[in-house]
Amino acid sequence: MAYWLVKQEPETYPFSRFMEDKSTIWDGIRNYQARNFLKEMALKDEVLYYHSGGEKAVAGLAEVAETAFPEPGEAEGTWFAVKLKAIRPFKKPVTLAMVRADSILCETYLVRQTRLSVSPLTREQFDRFLELEKQ
Repeated sequence: MAYWLVKQEPETYPFSRFMEDKSTIWDGIRNYQARNFLKEMALKDEVLYYHSGGEKAVAGLAEVAETAFPEPGEAEGTWFAVKLKAIRPFKKPVTLAMVRADSILCETYLVRQTRLSVSPLTREQFDRFLELEKQ
């Protein structure tokens, strides 16, 4: 199993709406590195859902419900999408400030390559996010 973080502006698609929808197609990725990460996602991989924009915090947990497929409506076949299933909201958001201050999480792509909308996490990093949610 692998662990991932995806980013979305809450004004565009907040985690609360994702919970209502129960699942969504994760598309619109236009960065080659993020696209390649998307293609690496496997069924049941766990995914943290990060609100970018003004909020800057992990808002919830999801999982990969369908692996990478050509993005619908994208004619060239360059871009891919996955289907994500909402699992649960975080009890307490884990803010970017908390991530930057944490000795384990400060090395994540979220801090080091801020423009990536899809990025991998190590098991240790993923578990640390879950620990911080409880504090």
